[in-house]
Amino acid sequence: MNTEVLPVEDDEIVKSNKPSPWVRLAKNTSVRVGGFLFSIILLMSLFASLLTPLDPTDINPSNRLKPPGYEGTLRDNDGNKYQVTARMGTDTLGRDIYARVVYGARISLIVGIAVALISVAVGTFIGLVAGYFRWVDAIVMRFMDGLMAIPAILLAISLVALSGASLTAVIIAISVPEIPRVVRLVRSIVLSIREEPYVEAAISVGTPTYLILWRHVLPNTISPLIVQGTFICGSAILLEAILSFLGVGIPPETPTWGNIMAEGRDFFQIYPHAIFFPGIFLSLTVLAINMLGDGLRDTLDPRMEGKF
Repeated sequence: MNTEVLPVEDDEIVKSNKPSPWVRLAKNTSVRVGGFLFSIILLMSLFASLLTPLDPTDINPSNRLKPPGYEGTLRDNDGNKYQVTARMGTDTLGRDIYARVVYGARISLIVGIAVALISVAVGTFIGLVAGYFRWVDAIVMRFMDGLMAIPAILLAISLVALSGASLTAVIIAISVPEIPRVVRLVRSIVLSIREEPYVEAAISVGTPTYLILWRHVLPNTISPLIVQGTFICGSAILLEAILSFLGVGIPPETPTWGNIMAEGRDFFQIYPHAIFFPGIFLSLTVLAINMLGDGLRDTLDPRMEGKF
C-alpha cells in the first residue's frame, strides 16, 4: 500500500493560518470604538421620535434661552402640551435643544452618506475611464486639477449660492469638491493594474473593454474606495455644519447641528449650551467615522497586516 505523503507548501500553511478580514476587523480597536459610537448616533437619528416627544421646530418665546435642566411646558409634534425637562436647555426661540440635536443627526448622516455614495460612484467611473484610456487622461485630469485648486468650502458656497439653499443643493455642492479626490485615487490604481499580465492577456484574446474594467480593474479599487468613502462621509458632515453655521447651507428652520450652533453663537458667552451640545455630537460623529476609516485601512491594506 502506497502511503506517500505529499509535501505542503509554506505559502499554503501561511494562507491557512492567516485570519479572515472579518476576524481582523473584529480585533481592531479603532473599528470597535468607532463602530460603537457611530451605531449609537445612527440609532439616535432613526428613533428620534422615541427619544423625545417634542417638535424640534416648535417656537415658544416664553421659554427662550433656558439653561439645561429647565422644567416647563413644551409641545410635541401633535400640539399637545407636556410638562417636561429641557435636558439641554432651549435656544433663542424657545425650541428644545435636545430635540433639535436628536433630529439634526438625521440631516448630518443623510448628507454624509449621500455625499460619500455620489462622490465615490461618479469619481470611480471617471477614474476608470481616465486611467484606462490614455487620450482621455490628459483632458480629464487637467479639469480635476482645476477643481482641486479651488478650496472645497469656497466651491461649495458658490454652488449653493447659485442653486439656492436646500438639502439637495447642499449634497451636490459638497459632492463636487470630493469627486476629484476619488478620481485621482482610482486613476492611480488603474494605471498600475492595466499593465498587469492578466489584463494584457484579456486584451489579447479580444475581451471587451467594459468587461476588462468590470472584472479585472474595478475589483482592485474596492478596498481603497471603502476607506476613502468613510473619510469623505466625515468630511461632508463637517462641511455641511460649516455651511449651515455660515448661513449658506440648509435653511434655518430645518434642525441641523450647524444651524443650532449658528443660532446660539451670539449668546455663547452667556448661554454656551446652545453651541456646546451640538458641537459635542458633531465631534463624536466625525471622530467615529474617522476611526472606522482608520480601522478599515489597517485591515484592508496588506502592508499593515500584523501591525495592530
